[in-house]
Amino acid sequence: MKLNSIILNKIKIDIYNLLHVIILILSLFLVISISYDTFNNIPFQTENSYLKIQLWICLFFLFDFVLEFALAKYKLHFLRTHFIFFFISIPYLNIIDYYHIHFSSEVEYFIRFIPLVRGGYALAIIVGRFTKSKVTSLFVSYLTMLLATVYFSSLLFFVIEHKLNPEVKQYTDSLWWAFMNVTTVGSNIYAVTPAGRILSVILAALGMMMFPIFTVYITNVFQKVNKKQ
Repeated sequence: MKLNSIILNKIKIDIYNLLHVIILILSLFLVISISYDTFNNIPFQTENSYLKIQLWICLFFLFDFVLEFALAKYKLHFLRTHFIFFFISIPYLNIIDYYHIHFSSEVEYFIRFIPLVRGGYALAIIVGRFTKSKVTSLFVSYLTMLLATVYFSSLLFFVIEHKLNPEVKQYTDSLWWAFMNVTTVGSNIYAVTPAGRILSVILAALGMMMFPIFTVYITNVFQKVNKKQ
């Protein structure tokens, strides 16, 4: 019985790992699609192909949620800790398109990023599987999330500001703004829209929270090196 239990647990772990890898790949595909549309100024709302792709990806995310729920030993605990992944897997853009609900293009653009939260969680799990140190795993996960947030914020800022802000002439201006704000140094590019100003505050706050983690990680590495010596 004990051997069977070990085998079943190993199968479950393998299934989880495979699902997380697939989720990560699909999330990267969404990132590439969003970036391509943004750089080429393609209105994704009118593209049925993108809506179909996101629908199938979100349906897979929902399938993953249901499957992990079915495999979970403590189902109520799973729902309490993972319910958010159900809501971020819902294909909101397809629902908006089907019922002809009208939002501003900026809001709909932001909604495109919601399923990517699922990919971020999958990335954190995969990193944890391949790193022995919990500190290293946490550091890599935070660093990846920070860079992803900076990149997505730069895309949002570009879409929101580039037609209204004379300082945002191309995407590289938006990327410079994002990196300078997250370091809390500040940029010579100032937001002119309410949404852009909110993004500026969020990035600065994120930088203030994230950068101390780097200090803690580096300190931990030096302490380990000193102990070995």
